[in-house]
Amino acid sequence: MRLIYRLNLSFGILLFAVLAITAVLLYPLLSNTLIEGQRKEMRVAGRLYLNELQAVPGQTLEIAKLQNGSPSNGPTEPMEAIWAQSLNQLFYSQLTAAKTVEWANFFAFQKVNGVPQQTNGAYIIESISSRGFIDPNNPYSTTFMMTTPLSTIKSMQWALFSRMLLILSAGGALAFLLSMFITRKLVTPLTDLRKELKKVETRRFSEVELVKSSGEVGEVAQSVYQLAGELEKYHRAQKQFFQNASHELKTPLMSIQGYAEGIRDGIFTGEHADKGLETIAEECERLKKIVTEMILLAKLESEEGIFENFDIPVQNLITKTVERMNPLLLDKGIHIEVSSMPDWGKQPHIKVDPEKLLQALLNIVGNASRYAKETIRINVSENDNRVAIEICDDGEGISEAILPRLFQRFVKGQDGQTGLGLAISRAIVERCHGQISAHNRTNGGAAFVLSFPTSQAS
Repeated sequence: MRLIYRLNLSFGILLFAVLAITAVLLYPLLSNTLIEGQRKEMRVAGRLYLNELQAVPGQTLEIAKLQNGSPSNGPTEPMEAIWAQSLNQLFYSQLTAAKTVEWANFFAFQKVNGVPQQTNGAYIIESISSRGFIDPNNPYSTTFMMTTPLSTIKSMQWALFSRMLLILSAGGALAFLLSMFITRKLVTPLTDLRKELKKVETRRFSEVELVKSSGEVGEVAQSVYQLAGELEKYHRAQKQFFQNASHELKTPLMSIQGYAEGIRDGIFTGEHADKGLETIAEECERLKKIVTEMILLAKLESEEGIFENFDIPVQNLITKTVERMNPLLLDKGIHIEVSSMPDWGKQPHIKVDPEKLLQALLNIVGNASRYAKETIRINVSENDNRVAIEICDDGEGISEAILPRLFQRFVKGQDGQTGLGLAISRAIVERCHGQISAHNRTNGGAAFVLSFPTSQAS
């Protein structure tokens, strides 16, 4: 069953249960309320009658001595009367004498059975006690009793209950229709989102569309859309990686195969054979380097336990980088300039894996040495609890075509080698909780910026 149907059915059952329980509880409560209201009216009316009789004494109707017999079903007609039970006297009545006697017997039945203020069958009995009202010398209390048929209350109860039930039913139907509308508004984006997730499941990342919604559903839809975009980029990068990897591996293999077959078949002899063997050795070394860097990059991006980060001063990393690169740069006529800090002894510390970050710095400086004309400059600065290491060269800069993809695998410039060095540097920097970026300087040359948070040891 679809979600929207399940939600509507659940809400409908819940609404029906609430209305049913409300009706069951309301019906007797309504009866009790009406009976209590009727009792109050009877007491007020009785006291008014008594006040009138006291002000203007009227002729009383003497009733014969009451018998202990009880009418089977009580009086059969409504009555307005005031009866003094202890004196066996009727002070006010709208009925005939015969009916009055019948009511008097009924009052006596009520008194004998001890329920003068309770309902009996289809009637409500109410009594008003007044000591010495008829005869001031009478020490006994006189009880005036009134009655009204319960059928009137029942009919009023059913009429009110029917109207309230109709109102509750109409309100319930309106609430159910409103819930269906709200449920559809909530479930429709989820249904659309499920369709988009099916596209992700089948790797149709480029076909995923943004589901427009608000609230948490909108946030999830936005996340799914962004996830699909990232997966599409990753998918394209993977395809590009395999294409580039196959190309990079195929080139030295074809060279090795060509020279090996030529030497085997006697095509290359003498010096040509020696040159072919030398080429085979060089290509094998190049192939070994590519495979080694590919394995290293895979480890850097996937394995968790290969990094050992601890606090080190930035000065140590810069010093080791310069010492390692100086011999290679002197042969090319390039020198390194390091911006001096006010106090090297107070250099900030960063929490990194020193050996791996040193390898990243060597890769970047080595990359800069292939394009620099005379100078490579290393600047260290600190701002907002972050340390920035900037490596600049005075070359021609980075091609705008490859600048956005510079740190991807097998992306290389005109004089690049394997195209994996900067990708390895990016992986190392990010695993050290840092950031790396590259841009072209306004006065010429390229600049690489490595940024790290300062450690507590600073």
